[in-house]
Amino acid sequence: MSVNFSLEGKVALVTGASYGIGFAIASGMAKAGATIVFNDIKQELVDKGIVAYKEAGIDAHGYVCNVCDEAGVNAMVETIAKEVGPIDILVNNAGIIKRIPMCDMTAEEFRQVIDVDLNAPFIVSKAVIPSMIERGHGKIINICSMMSELGRETVSAYAAAKGGLKMLTRNICSEYGKYNIQCNGLGPGYIETPQTAPLRERQPDGSRHPFDSFIVAKTPAERWLKPEELAGPAVFLASEASNAVNGHILYVDGGILAYIGKQPE
Repeated sequence: MSVNFSLEGKVALVTGASYGIGFAIASGMAKAGATIVFNDIKQELVDKGIVAYKEAGIDAHGYVCNVCDEAGVNAMVETIAKEVGPIDILVNNAGIIKRIPMCDMTAEEFRQVIDVDLNAPFIVSKAVIPSMIERGHGKIINICSMMSELGRETVSAYAAAKGGLKMLTRNICSEYGKYNIQCNGLGPGYIETPQTAPLRERQPDGSRHPFDSFIVAKTPAERWLKPEELAGPAVFLASEASNAVNGHILYVDGGILAYIGKQPE
């Protein structure tokens, strides 16, 4: 059974994986045998990522590339194929969020979120699919979100982008499933990262931060999730074990989407 979950001999490109969720997913794939390739928008971030991977015992390959730049993405994919090998697994992880009330958000700010969170996965997927067709196999994993299903104040652009990414996932499945290409989404819940650390800090009186209390109350697991908890689901979607799974969004959220929430006391 373990053979089905092996990523030995596979090249995995995880976008924006210098740190955070992308780094955790890439690290999990490396442990399953994959050769890891990642990009980031600045050389400084790529260099930090290389150091972090080395500290984890992973020999990763890093490239500077803006995933919104189609010509740059095409050039990067060609370079990866020459220097490392053709891409077998793509994880569209790079993304941004702007927490701004909708009526205070400019159209330019809205477009920026859509560009990074939706247009970029289209661009990168389009760059790797022809080679996957030629070789008769491929795995694409789009990092969606609970905001693919739910709305919340201040995240109109992010929710619109992630909802669109969910449907792009299903459409890639529909168009390219016949070539043995599986495209699925991974929908993380609320994850313990350096970016969310301030929201989890105890208040001076020892109480939880209001947002921390909100998340814990909405999650049946009654806790934030750890980045490494995304690795197993990602390896599954990248492996032969998921060959019959296509166009699916796997939510790794501690049960939030299944739960209406606690009754007020």
